Amino acid sequence: MIGKSSWRVVLGLLAVVTAAADAADVTGFRGEGGLARSAEVGLPQAWSSTKNVVWKSKMPGPGTSSPIVLGKRIYLTSYTGYGLEPNQGDQTNLKRQVLCLDRVSGKVIWKKEFAAKLPESSYSGGNNARHGYASATPTTDGKHLYVFFGKSGVFCLDLEGKTVWTADVGSRTRGWGSSNSPVLYKNLLIVSASVESGRLLALDKATGKQAWSVSGIRGSWNTPLLASVPGGGQELVVSVPQTVLGFDPATGKRLWSCEGIPDRGYVCPSVVAHEGVVFAIGGRANTALAIKLGGRGDVTSSHLLWKTNRGSNVSSPVVVDGHLVWVHERRGTAYCLDVKTGKIVYEARLAPRPGLMYSSVLAADGKLYCISQHNGTYVLAAGSQFKLLAHNTFDDDDSRINACPVAHNGQLLLRTDRFLYCLGK
Repeated sequence: MIGKSSWRVVLGLLAVVTAAADAADVTGFRGEGGLARSAEVGLPQAWSSTKNVVWKSKMPGPGTSSPIVLGKRIYLTSYTGYGLEPNQGDQTNLKRQVLCLDRVSGKVIWKKEFAAKLPESSYSGGNNARHGYASATPTTDGKHLYVFFGKSGVFCLDLEGKTVWTADVGSRTRGWGSSNSPVLYKNLLIVSASVESGRLLALDKATGKQAWSVSGIRGSWNTPLLASVPGGGQELVVSVPQTVLGFDPATGKRLWSCEGIPDRGYVCPSVVAHEGVVFAIGGRANTALAIKLGGRGDVTSSHLLWKTNRGSNVSSPVVVDGHLVWVHERRGTAYCLDVKTGKIVYEARLAPRPGLMYSSVLAADGKLYCISQHNGTYVLAAGSQFKLLAHNTFDDDDSRINACPVAHNGQLLLRTDRFLYCLGK
């Protein structure tokens, strides 16, 4: 028989194993599959500077990349030295940082700094130039970190911050900077270097050597999506002005193209997928559309399922409970569409007025987390009816938020330009 003390040890070990199993790693932009949906429960609905803040960690500088979580560590990026309001500063002082934080306490374990390849895109003040210089969310395969710093290149680091390899993917810049996050596929690291060289490319994740490259990727500020095709396999989907493109992620071969967002300049929102259908929004004319995966050639007449005149120019959507949901970046209007038909389920303005909203929606625990740049987080109920559950702000931190929130182990990780917060119990 097992004594009481031994049972306590067994139960304690089970609790540790269960907690570890529940705390699924968040290893890239918008979580598993890039879909911004989380199975986490018990997430906070309300918080403030003094309520439901487990810890907060001061950042060395701002950034719009999201944190990722691997085991007991958090990794994210920031920048310093240039492009910091109210003073522009000297571009020669621009540095990027990769940070490793303890997941439980928020304490910095290590920090590695990188000098920028110059000249970088110029900071000229105002919102259009406030993209920052640390916008791409890192990704990890559990053994290495993969970080994209625009024209400064792609970096592979080990989990202690040592550089394994670097790769140059182009030298061009744009006033809005670079934002596309890297994506892992088997032994490849896929990067959209639309700004830097007008290419979509894959690097061998072990060496950094180019495996394939596709040209003609212009005006695309969104992260490529690996979408599962019914019957097996995956397609790599990218939204560019006027067209949505599907590629074979193993080879870069173009599989299909479809009528896309009718904007000749740029497309920012990343696409999402659900049950063999990919959904794209974007454009200054505001458009949302649905495309069935698995086609070949021009699939506009055969696979474009629906198209409607609702959209957002910056923030990306999420699919939850049969609905496609997002918030317009300037109007502060929440849109909910039926994924099957594209019909509007609801559209409602957030109150108090949110101002600009560039961060993308996270769906988790029956809630939708919608974050404004300077006016807090709006928590909506997921479902067919609009319901504002909470509006949360920090009294002592009014710095910008462009990063997407992350759900992990029953808590939220929320990054402002000044702090990384762990919210919950």
